[in-house]
Amino acid sequence: MAIKQGYIAVYGASGHTGKFVIDELRRRNMPVIAAGRDPSRFYGDLPFRTARINDPASLDLAFSDCAVIINCAGPFLDTAVPIVEAALRIGSCYIDVTAEQASAQALFDTYDERARAAGITIIPAAGFYGGLADLLATALVGGERVDEMTTAIALSHWWPTQGTRLTGESNNVPRVVVEKGKIVPMHLPAREISWFFDAPFGEQPMVELSFSEIVTISRHLPIQALHSYLNTAPLAELRDASTPPPTAIDPNGRSAQLFAMEVVAANADGRRRAKASGQDIYAVSAPLAAEAAARLLQPSFDRRGALSLGQAFNAHEFLLSLAPAHLTVEFVSLSTGQFF
Repeated sequence: MAIKQGYIAVYGASGHTGKFVIDELRRRNMPVIAAGRDPSRFYGDLPFRTARINDPASLDLAFSDCAVIINCAGPFLDTAVPIVEAALRIGSCYIDVTAEQASAQALFDTYDERARAAGITIIPAAGFYGGLADLLATALVGGERVDEMTTAIALSHWWPTQGTRLTGESNNVPRVVVEKGKIVPMHLPAREISWFFDAPFGEQPMVELSFSEIVTISRHLPIQALHSYLNTAPLAELRDASTPPPTAIDPNGRSAQLFAMEVVAANADGRRRAKASGQDIYAVSAPLAAEAAARLLQPSFDRRGALSLGQAFNAHEFLLSLAPAHLTVEFVSLSTGQFF
């Protein structure tokens, strides 16, 4: 069954990430509409469709002629399920950019069979958190068994959006990691380590802090242990109520925030590392989600169900399509020093 054609709806269009996603879709000349809960907050030049999470009829009406819905409106524990239910009713594919582990896990657990039966594809966590690490991990190891995998993120700053703050305040679900091949609660107090990144970060103090990448990676890769770490300085900014939201410093609307993400995998064949770096974690979620939407709509795409980015697409090709405009990507064997 072919995916139906139509618009790409961006739900949460008036939010910070939603605006980046709309701009990226328009840059690609893809047919996009704006949608959300409050039309008074949208200042773009696209038609705006009002769709309220607690009103299924309004969701169905807003998305009826849409091939793909990209949900950028958190907290996703509140918004994902109602929109996915609408997508199932009207036969649209669904993408979101959640960092919330519980939201991504719920979509995988609840909607895989229903999505297959409906002939649609559901891709949660297709943004910086969740999606990027999953692509790096998949490109790094393919389907090989991994004894241990670590993801490490360094941010130069974390200027949080209002949506990030609201999600943090409402998400009290315990974080999880992978141990002995199973998802288990993260150890508390959180582990602290040091990690050496390339310039401009260098050596960074890190704290264990897992996001939706634990769920996306373990969804389809045979990994015995999976842990995630974030450098401590931006976390302190995030927790400080006086930290301002991001401010644009270039024509694309990106902030001055720089990021580096590394995924290191170890098994009997040695240790390998994938690296990605770029500017602005909110902005880079846009090309990730837009590229996913574009690939969903290709006639050759035939995957259905609830899938991670690394499950749904060729991870190497996907990452290369974003480089160098949005990402710098590198793969190296730490055992031999060879790049691949």
